[in-house]
Amino acid sequence: LTWCLIMFAMMVGWHIWGTQNLSTETYRTTPDKFMAKVQAMVDKHTVRTETDEKTPVVAPPPGSDVYLLGQMWRWYPALELEEGVSYTLHLSSIDINHGFSLYPANINFQVMPGYDYGLVIKPNKPGEYRIVCNEFCGVNHHNMLGRIVVRPAKQVAQATSQGTPQTAQTLQMTPMPVQETTR
Repeated sequence: LTWCLIMFAMMVGWHIWGTQNLSTETYRTTPDKFMAKVQAMVDKHTVRTETDEKTPVVAPPPGSDVYLLGQMWRWYPALELEEGVSYTLHLSSIDINHGFSLYPANINFQVMPGYDYGLVIKPNKPGEYRIVCNEFCGVNHHNMLGRIVVRPAKQVAQATSQGTPQTAQTLQMTPMPVQETTR
């Protein structure tokens, strides 16, 4: 019993002073409401489409709310973010539970329908992150992949002036603590 109480106290300490646990703001939502937010962002900020499925690549303005949807068997849309800028990444599922794993940053957590998870992130190195579903979600689970590309600020400015999107090489991301807000 004593050991259990010590470990319980340490879990609280690890969350407060450790950097391995992500702080999120979680809101109740419906799949339809979340999908509407995702689609509004896609309609407003799509810069191109990729793959045979015409997956939209969205480049939202720096500092904005970014929406990523987990759905059997995809992460939608692909995101293109700017290095050194904070974004609030909103995650939800519209069908069943999915696991969000961001590689190589080693960010993992459960994404469930009916909840909007807000996570403040600040990409700190240009490159590409792979998103993998780590919660078995059905027969095509192994193909549930997504991506986030982080471009250097200088490259974003050049692409904007020239109209030519570019990609980067490797990536690390620093999760930032969520600031208290009222919504």
